[in-house]
Amino acid sequence: MSPGPAPVRALSDLLAAEAARFVAEHPRSMAMAGQAAAVWRGGAPMHWMGDWASPAPIFAAQGVGASLTDVDGALYDDFCLADTPAMFGHGEAAVAAAIADQARRGAGFMLPTATAILVGRLLAERFGLPLWQTATTASDANRAAIRWARAVTGRPVILVFDGCYHGMVDDAFVVLDRDGAPVMKPGLLGQVHDLTATTWVVPFNDLAALEMALASDQVAAVLAEPVMTNCGMILPEPGFHEALRRLTREAGTLLVIDETHTISTGPGGYTRAHGLEPDIFVLGKAIAGGVPAAVWGVTAELSARMDAAQARIGPGQSGIGTTLSGNALAMATMRAMLTEVMSDAAYGRMLAGAERLVAGLNAVIAGRGLAWSTVHVGARVELVFAAPPPKSAAQMRKALDPELMAALHLWLINRGVLIAPFHNMMLVSPVTEDAQIDRLVAAVDGFAGAIEEMQ
Repeated sequence: MSPGPAPVRALSDLLAAEAARFVAEHPRSMAMAGQAAAVWRGGAPMHWMGDWASPAPIFAAQGVGASLTDVDGALYDDFCLADTPAMFGHGEAAVAAAIADQARRGAGFMLPTATAILVGRLLAERFGLPLWQTATTASDANRAAIRWARAVTGRPVILVFDGCYHGMVDDAFVVLDRDGAPVMKPGLLGQVHDLTATTWVVPFNDLAALEMALASDQVAAVLAEPVMTNCGMILPEPGFHEALRRLTREAGTLLVIDETHTISTGPGGYTRAHGLEPDIFVLGKAIAGGVPAAVWGVTAELSARMDAAQARIGPGQSGIGTTLSGNALAMATMRAMLTEVMSDAAYGRMLAGAERLVAGLNAVIAGRGLAWSTVHVGARVELVFAAPPPKSAAQMRKALDPELMAALHLWLINRGVLIAPFHNMMLVSPVTEDAQIDRLVAAVDGFAGAIEEMQ
């Protein structure tokens, strides 16, 4: 008789045991990972696909609703949802129909379609800004926003919040180090320019630091998530957004609100739910149901300033935009999302599910006396290994225990639950079932119990 598994006495033991279980239960994913490494640098078409806690990427076979099946036949309750693009569920019928219909008639022409007019009207009605442009990703949309902000203001500096994430935008890869000094993120490989000269960074929720930075006449725009979502979730303090808008207006600085994650708040995003008044509004990921697309809207006043800036350079191109932006396929899927999928009823189900998830996780935390907490914005929920929840990235970094997070993620994977591979972020879709939420809560409770046994 073979000996049973070694007793788990430390977190490293738990990780080793869970890794061995994954390898045993995922022979096809393990084999495919080896094959992929021969043709994809880093072992996957995109490096984030390899950033999960599992010993190898899970190779997906299909997703239906809020469930995903891998090549080994394992079924998962999916709370990652492609890290937001599938926030309304995999294989959504209206989106699938729009893709099939438009693909038969051509995916793109570098010409507008009649659908584009309707999509523009729907965007204006839903989000409140009158004039729109498209991009292929939110990264591209944010780049466009930054370029235009500098063009119309004549100012060189972009201000961001420590710990922010605005896609693959070099200007946003500036953080505060442990001493509070601005530095470029170590991961910004290949950047030869010192971006700290033209990107300033202040802590989120720190109005004194914000006011000091804006006292200069150098800041073209503040680029902000309304809720910080990529360094652990950090909510704005009461009055923060009102002060942010007042201070930017007083300084002649544009305000760019990136809602790519906070569209989980409600049908009009955090902006409509909380009455924000951005000069530029950016949204990607979920807006086209998983088809690569993003949009950005501007006020009429800013649009006029953009026209004036364009006129100064005469005929020609601004260099802002890509060939694939605004293609017919993206317009068709955006129409389906805005008219059939991103409905009040869908958000009602999502928000109710998120409340159930938060209540369940809080019950685990209270029942086991854990120094953990939950934070959420709409259908997006975060489990934080700290209590109370941090109010800045500097505080949050102290709570982001990489080994503990890896252990939780792998524990969940081995029990048929997927959450986003970055920190402890979870999304509830309109088709997420109560039983799936309860299984996630039970799995977290089981993990907490395993941790208790080590102590």
